[in-house]
Amino acid sequence: MSPRRAQRDRVIHQAASWCLSYPDTALVELVPVLRGALAEVAVTSLDAFLEHVEQTPVDRLEQEYVDVFDLSRRHALYLSYWTDGDTRRRGEVLAGFKQRYRRSGFLVDTRGELPDHLPLVLEYAAVGDPVDGTALLQEYRASLELLRLGLTEDGSSYADVVAAVCATLPGVSPPDRAAVMAMAAAGPPVETVGLEPFDPRLLPVVEEQRR
Repeated sequence: MSPRRAQRDRVIHQAASWCLSYPDTALVELVPVLRGALAEVAVTSLDAFLEHVEQTPVDRLEQEYVDVFDLSRRHALYLSYWTDGDTRRRGEVLAGFKQRYRRSGFLVDTRGELPDHLPLVLEYAAVGDPVDGTALLQEYRASLELLRLGLTEDGSSYADVVAAVCATLPGVSPPDRAAVMAMAAAGPPVETVGLEPFDPRLLPVVEEQRR
């Protein structure tokens, strides 16, 4: 990957981390900074979402966030939820996230969230360990794509943010859930040989989302 592409991806990951966090006045005040950083790397995919943040009262942004992410499992921001659900194994997976953060020497403020919370993973990929952080996102690519599809189908403005993250990863995003499962079965693209393949255990969770 070229240094320019790597820098662009880091900026997208950091901006998306902010955009997918609970909205408050700090996010609104940060919009001009995010616009400037994204413009420097010629990224326009988040422009519509940032405009939405600027034009929407904070209390409405907060309610929208709760409605989208807290009241629907179709939009879970916890990456291992898609692969492990609420099972005993998930505790081991979450411990693995923490170990990777510690190994990098990056002090992650979880802000009371689980370590697989997407904004945290994106922050890790942006400023902690970009190589391992991107690898972690790729390992949970199917989770990201299912989240993107759910947000898109429900007409959420957050779909653009997740789509921007998916676009930083190798290959083209699948158009539907069946294509996500085919992608998962095929394993990672050739650009990421050596990374973990998509986890086939996500199938039961996908089926639950359909019901």
